[in-house]
Amino acid sequence: MKKIALSLMIVVAATLTALPVAASNETRQVCVDVKDKDGKPVKDKDGKTKQNCKEVKVHKKLEGTEVPKK
Repeated sequence: MKKIALSLMIVVAATLTALPVAASNETRQVCVDVKDKDGKPVKDKDGKTKQNCKEVKVHKKLEGTEVPKK
């Protein structure tokens, strides 16, 4: 029984150390103008255009190598 418990703990420890660490969640805010049915921008009371803003995750762009031509 002790051997099974010991082997189970070793397997769990090995899998936890092998898990990848999550990258930092960088976000940025993206705003888009609100438009009515005709495609014209909607104005606020102040005369500014109304905007919808959302938080978007920024992904790291990976560089690759070109495929050689035959």
